[in-house]
Amino acid sequence: MLRSSWQTHLNDRLAQRREAKLWRERPILEQVVRQRDFASNDYLGLSDDPRLAEAQAQGARRFGAGAGASHLVSGHLSPHHELEERLAELMGRPRALLFSTGYMANLGTLQALGDSHTQIYQDRLNHASLLDGAALAGARSRRFHHRDLGDLHRLLERTPADSRRLVVSDGVFSMDGDIADITGLARTCQQHDAWLMIDDAHGIGVLGEHGDGCVGQCYGTDQVPILVATLGKALGSAGAVVAGDELLIETLIQFARPYIYTTAQPPGVASATLRALDILATEPERRTRLHDNIHHFRAGAAALGLPLMPSTTPIQPLLLGTSTKVMAWRDTLASHGFLVGAIREPTVPRGQARLRLTLSARHTLNDIDALLDCLGELVSHEWQGAQGATNS
Repeated sequence: MLRSSWQTHLNDRLAQRREAKLWRERPILEQVVRQRDFASNDYLGLSDDPRLAEAQAQGARRFGAGAGASHLVSGHLSPHHELEERLAELMGRPRALLFSTGYMANLGTLQALGDSHTQIYQDRLNHASLLDGAALAGARSRRFHHRDLGDLHRLLERTPADSRRLVVSDGVFSMDGDIADITGLARTCQQHDAWLMIDDAHGIGVLGEHGDGCVGQCYGTDQVPILVATLGKALGSAGAVVAGDELLIETLIQFARPYIYTTAQPPGVASATLRALDILATEPERRTRLHDNIHHFRAGAAALGLPLMPSTTPIQPLLLGTSTKVMAWRDTLASHGFLVGAIREPTVPRGQARLRLTLSARHTLNDIDALLDCLGELVSHEWQGAQGATNS
């Protein structure tokens, strides 16, 4: 049987991915040993909290397993409405709008705001959903050097007079774990009559006095008009939210296609998120424990001489350089029961492959010490191998 041109094309692409040692696979997990999971974004340890599970079950029993329609038809139920109000309050905004995923929130927002008269400026390390959203919008798009306000200023100065300016940045960068300079970005945008959009997916629930993220209640809508957060990381459920003023939210309701044409998230999920917000407000010790864990891990890693990148967030990247080394270390850690993220190109640039270790409030100091012991053995074996090669 002759292969079609499509079959040939796709087989060639897959073969190239295998040859480059960049093949991706989905691990099938019957059960995650949470204490040994250093790959999850469940920063507060809420995803398996029985209180969220019970709230989700109660929401499903009362409102059904699914919403049944989009928000604009008949799918906007009372848990969705209450959740939007609660999230707006947490994030210090007049209004909030739920989306099914963070990817859809970013696509929908940029598609609704961008057009051929819009110039979008993005941090070079922004999440793929932000880059894709700019492309979907049909806007002119430029990327400035990571956290480089001078480079952003130079680009903004060159913006054509007939263009609207939109600056977009992650709040916490998902692969490096560092935090955007929100104050500097807001000041630069105000100097150039630009709006600022921050995707605080990895900051909400973790940073801020109230778990309101790296923007939240510290910056008003005059400084950060567009604020995005996801609900499936620190809050332990699923979905996303865009928060801002009345004008922004009504614009998204009218023009954001991923919002208009998508079935609303299951009401049980909204109910679980409402319970997570209760826990966030009443158990601040979870955030305290998380940040203590981060400090403990970084101190131990420094003592071992591990090549950690500078991060004060739960995302702790261990820069190993090559995909081969990353996969070897990941497999060794897995054989000792530790689940970690192996990040390779094209997710990160060539030569910057890393283990992405994430910490959680559920980890104990003993859990972290056990991980550090295993990493220390890897460092020791590598050093011994290098010494043997030198001596030979």
